[in-house]
Amino acid sequence: MAAAEQRRFADQLNIDTPEQVELEFAVAGVGSRFVAVLIDHLIQFGCYFFFIIFASFLFGAVANRINQLGKWGYAAFIALNFLVIWGYFTLFEAFWNGQTPGKHVMKLRVIKDSGRQITLFESMSRNLLRIVDVLPALYLVGVIFMLFTKRHQRLGDLAAGTVVVHERRDEQPMQIERGTSIMPQRQLPGYDPLVSATAAQNAGNLPADAIAKLDADDLLLIESFFARALDLSLSTRAEIASRIATQMATKMNIAVPPGNPERFLEAIAYAMRSSARTRHQP
Repeated sequence: MAAAEQRRFADQLNIDTPEQVELEFAVAGVGSRFVAVLIDHLIQFGCYFFFIIFASFLFGAVANRINQLGKWGYAAFIALNFLVIWGYFTLFEAFWNGQTPGKHVMKLRVIKDSGRQITLFESMSRNLLRIVDVLPALYLVGVIFMLFTKRHQRLGDLAAGTVVVHERRDEQPMQIERGTSIMPQRQLPGYDPLVSATAAQNAGNLPADAIAKLDADDLLLIESFFARALDLSLSTRAEIASRIATQMATKMNIAVPPGNPERFLEAIAYAMRSSARTRHQP
């Protein structure tokens, strides 16, 4: 079945962006999410297996010392166990584009209900309540909430304002031009488009008086676009970039430079930030 046909029958999350473009995400159901979390737990159990083997040798050497610790030792073990289970989901989702290994295999991702990527705090919030969602067994509480909520949200999702969605089939790796080379953005998770190699050079070609006509809201709009760029299909991303570039050029009373409008937006953001740093220098 084609991606468009699948999307037509899937539960949809529709988001209106500040650029007045509607984004559509296919909300993940109980089945795909259950398989994803099963994969994650199998990975955790595998890690525990090797950890127990290692710990058995270690504890054998310091058994007397552990007996002296008594209840404090058991409490520390329980706390460590909780941190490992909770930290696995929290850190992966916060720093791996909303995905755990299980979600990556199933092509799922956690996002905010506003469409942006989740932060560390939001990942901590949704996974802290996993303790409740998993009760009494096999995520029964979480499944009940997912079945009776429109966006298939478990309790942790409702608390953090997050949604688990399918990655779009038509979303291809974005390409970034750097000098004469082209590099896939998906392989550069730390890449910040506002400080690309060509931004400084292009910013020098923008008139200072034109940059002065822009304000903080304009910079926020540009940065919001780049923060959401990976969540957009290629056609939608190009459309929004062109629209914002035209808006900025009109306000600056200049023409949009030829080529990729994203390079123009990068240059504007770089110039505005450089100008702000200069003003704040003693």
